[in-house]
Amino acid sequence: MHAMGSLYLVRHGQASFGADNYDQLSALGERQAQRLGEYLAGHQHRFEASYTGTLQRQIQTHAGIAQGLGQPLAAQALPSLNEYDSLALIATVHPEPLLKPTSPEMYRHHFRLLRLALQAWMAGRVQPVGMPSYADWVAGIRGVLDSVREQHTGAVLLVSSGGPIATAVGQVLGLSPDATIELNLRIRNASVTQFEFNPKRHTLLTYNTLAHLDGPAYADWVTYA
Repeated sequence: MHAMGSLYLVRHGQASFGADNYDQLSALGERQAQRLGEYLAGHQHRFEASYTGTLQRQIQTHAGIAQGLGQPLAAQALPSLNEYDSLALIATVHPEPLLKPTSPEMYRHHFRLLRLALQAWMAGRVQPVGMPSYADWVAGIRGVLDSVREQHTGAVLLVSSGGPIATAVGQVLGLSPDATIELNLRIRNASVTQFEFNPKRHTLLTYNTLAHLDGPAYADWVTYA
């Protein structure tokens, strides 16, 4: 009987949606990451390895978790864990530049376009500029999951974004592209998705949980973008 490893897939904290540079944590995003680290420390978590993408918001989230944990965590940065380029995707279905979303209706419009673009990319109907094909993108994420299974037996931390985490869950559960998109658009900042794994496979234990933000003190810390 193989011991089960645990893979914690964490989405980055709140980023700067609508700002000139989305790819950095907001002040709340930094607090979300540090709070998650404190929660993990309180539950005696020790990670034998950790991985991030190469995006600022992922690296900053990892640093906040490490700070809250109070233990040094050297992360391996893998481009396969980066988020897709939502603007390049949207440009395939909406060639005119989008105005910055300032109202709930504009946010909804933005995400409607993103959903359409994701469907077209996943079906191979469009190829966004500067992005891999969907098949290659999935292969990159599968490669990370495979190497976790092959190299580790304990607890592993992986800090990424909504797209790769939803894709990883979709791969483990054998979901359709449409079901994967729905998972992706519901994932919360600094949420934890947990897989158990052995050398052969991963299994899903939890999805999109925020145990570290439970309770009235953290009611306004729950964010999606």
